Amino acid sequence: MCVLLAYEAPADSMIVRLSTAFSSDDSLEIHILFHELIAKAYENNYASGNIWQNYLTHFILTNENFFSLACERRDPPKGSLRDIAIRDFSAFMKLYNLENEHMHYIDNFVADNNNTSLVCEISKAIAEMKTPQKIFELVTNFYKRHGAGLFALNRAFRFEDDEFVPVENVGDVRLDDLVGYEIQKHELITNTEAFLAGRPANNVLLYGDGGTGKSTSIKAILNEYFDKGLRVIEVYKHQFRDILKITERLRKRNYKFIIFIDDLSFEENESEYKYLKAIIEGGIETRPENILIYATSNRRHIVREIWKDRDDMEHNGDIHRSDTVEEKLSLASRFGILINYSTPMRKMYHEIVLTLAKRAGLNIGEDELIAGANRWEIRHGGMSGRTARQYVDYLLGRKE
Repeated sequence: MCVLLAYEAPADSMIVRLSTAFSSDDSLEIHILFHELIAKAYENNYASGNIWQNYLTHFILTNENFFSLACERRDPPKGSLRDIAIRDFSAFMKLYNLENEHMHYIDNFVADNNNTSLVCEISKAIAEMKTPQKIFELVTNFYKRHGAGLFALNRAFRFEDDEFVPVENVGDVRLDDLVGYEIQKHELITNTEAFLAGRPANNVLLYGDGGTGKSTSIKAILNEYFDKGLRVIEVYKHQFRDILKITERLRKRNYKFIIFIDDLSFEENESEYKYLKAIIEGGIETRPENILIYATSNRRHIVREIWKDRDDMEHNGDIHRSDTVEEKLSLASRFGILINYSTPMRKMYHEIVLTLAKRAGLNIGEDELIAGANRWEIRHGGMSGRTARQYVDYLLGRKE
């Protein structure tokens, strides 16, 4: 087993352990490792075809090192770094074509989910390469287009224990799935496309009534523009102290990141909004150009305002808002774009119900659907896109 330079394999990695087991012909250890390989394949969504080759491909695509990160940021390296990488790919070619009497168990794995993930596609392509130079071209093109590491294969993340953790189930919601709100969607799309194109763009606050599609719009934007380098980092209120750390780790990556804060609001005694104010605009450190903040809130002004905040009002000819009020209202004003998602009028609510029912293939008359939708919204929190979806799901659950 060679020591890989650009792709250094840890001593306890599957590559080292399986090579050692093959060398010693330890059948029990080999089968234990095969079980681990299968588990990793399902966990990482490449349980189809040659699982060993898929594991190696996943290792290459998700490994962040000076070579892969250099390829992500600029054209493939030349000179010594290129020679070192080709030497590594020469070693990987031998690993790809590893022969052993036990390999037939995992060299043509048939999964029960017909998996055709990007890792599987790249794995097959690498297996067909005849020279390490060809693998170099294939992999560096991948890094340039998709990036390296976890960001290459995942679209949404949380920040946990000082690490970015992929969100596995984002859902394949699209902007067309959100019925109505065309003006709101257009404004969000325009700002996001300017951001992706490197033009000036604003932080965005989506505010308004619950269930109107604010969070869904962010998820849809991510799905629409993932292949153009957009990634989303979801951050919770208790993590605002960590946002500077997060932005520092993202500023040099060749992606566009949206820091997503869902259901943003602060109660009377909460002061975390002051950290957010400094991060959005006002701190000494400039926000990186590849990062925007998109937040949703049911409150237009985000921070709860109470009457006693006005106790220190000054009267000098005109009435001026108190410093306390100004402090609280200034957070929302730091978002460059504010988009209102209000409760739909009854006509739009009916349109949403009819559209969702048609997409779901429900064979129910229009009048019957509308009458049922009216009864449903009375008992379930009023008219909204969420209520319409819940009503259609209710009908689908009772469909024979």
